[in-house]
Amino acid sequence: MDNSTSYSKTFSYANQTVQRLGYGAMRITGDGIWGYPDDREQCLAVLRRAVELGVDFIDTADSYGPYVSEELIFEALHPYGSVKIATKAGFVRTGPNAWTECGRPEYLHQECEMSLRRLGQESLDLFQLHRIDPKVPAEEQFGMLKNLLDVGKVQAVGLSEVSVEEIVKARAIVPIATVQNLYNLTNRKSEGVLEYCEREGIGFIPWYPVAAGDLARAGGPLDTLARERDVTVGQLTLAWLLHRSPVMMPIPGTSKLAHVEENCAAATVTLDDDTFRAIDQLLV
Repeated sequence: MDNSTSYSKTFSYANQTVQRLGYGAMRITGDGIWGYPDDREQCLAVLRRAVELGVDFIDTADSYGPYVSEELIFEALHPYGSVKIATKAGFVRTGPNAWTECGRPEYLHQECEMSLRRLGQESLDLFQLHRIDPKVPAEEQFGMLKNLLDVGKVQAVGLSEVSVEEIVKARAIVPIATVQNLYNLTNRKSEGVLEYCEREGIGFIPWYPVAAGDLARAGGPLDTLARERDVTVGQLTLAWLLHRSPVMMPIPGTSKLAHVEENCAAATVTLDDDTFRAIDQLLV
């Protein structure tokens, strides 16, 4: 496909420049994002293959497993070279599919130190507050992130599942490099947050980036567009995200080699403006 609108394939934040199509490492854990995966060796191979295919931004969290995702990333990729690892803290895990916010400053400090140990780093490339804990004053959570940045434990700070108002409050205390919210072709509730990030030059990391549901069904409108262009629905929706905004940093995740190869190939799919508009208007 001809690309009639030129855009950068990279994004820069806090003196770091990465390919905008990254990899999300939540799915390299067991069922319920709990424990080790059934096929540990394939998950290690997936991480290595993603990097071979050009991915240099990997998103994880202490709560994935918990700890399992970070451990596997270290085993597969350390030393990381030019690959940047983005991790998160702010959840306590008590079992499969069980997530409880915990933003106490001392807990965030502890988890930063433990992520440093598991990932084998002296300073985290990007440390994200996984959720703002409603039981703890937000300024205390942001203040700890600022402290970790000031003392060099982290190179950059991000937020996850936040509103524009919350980003503004956080930025009054600590520089915010990225925001990670649910966003894809069929779920654009964070459109306002994306637009704010674009205006402010903040990276926007859409989790669950591949569209699902009725639009993506076999024989549906998105599937038809994809078949006409000899790409998969997943590749088309990822290409739409990359075209949508220069601050967009999708992180599709998988534990399967074939799937990571399919996802990474989306970085080579360029959309002409007519195709972008046709996809964009599917929800109108």
